[in-house]
Amino acid sequence: MDDTQTGRPRGRRREADRNDARLLRAAREVFAELGWDAPVSEIARRAGVGMGSLYRRYPSKDLLAQRMRIVGMEQLIAQARAALAEEPDPWAAFTRFLRDALSSQGASGPLLPLVGGRLPATDEIAAAAARLRTALDDLVDGAHRAGVLRADFGSADIPLLLEHLTARMPVTDERATALHLRYLDLVLAGLRTPVTGGPTALHGPAPDWAELRELWNAREDPSPEG
Repeated sequence: MDDTQTGRPRGRRREADRNDARLLRAAREVFAELGWDAPVSEIARRAGVGMGSLYRRYPSKDLLAQRMRIVGMEQLIAQARAALAEEPDPWAAFTRFLRDALSSQGASGPLLPLVGGRLPATDEIAAAAARLRTALDDLVDGAHRAGVLRADFGSADIPLLLEHLTARMPVTDERATALHLRYLDLVLAGLRTPVTGGPTALHGPAPDWAELRELWNAREDPSPEG
């Protein structure tokens, strides 16, 4: 049975997919270490691909970063949907998603501080963000209906919570994940509605999705006056 019959990507496509994964992983590491102004040549070097290959796939740093955003959101969507489909208990689904999301981050840290506010929201970005919002709404709504998640925690809290829990640390990926999960356990203790009594009020209002858009996306330049 050949690749066409199995539906698997053929040789050149598989190699392109591997290169793309290496580029995205290397870009995240390089941006985390050197900041937004890091040279793309360093990304290509760490990914083990030539500059020509990088520019054929991503003609600009902005396009590479936009792809990082989309891949990151798609991963969270898949993790949320898997948790909802495979965990009948709403609290188990909610906590599994958070643990899966943290476990996949590694030591390079969150993406928002690296590219947040630098890039506009394209149609593809907006569509991915809408799918992510729906998936996270489903997780949080299920936990709220079951009475296991404090009522003042919203779905827009989740992306920022993950950012706070995935601080970049100069340790191995394994140690970073262990620490991230340790602090998640402490956070979950405060998020779950107790059997008796009620949780204390959280400080300040919850974020909303409009505020997250402001954090992530570059503001459009005002139209010049005629």
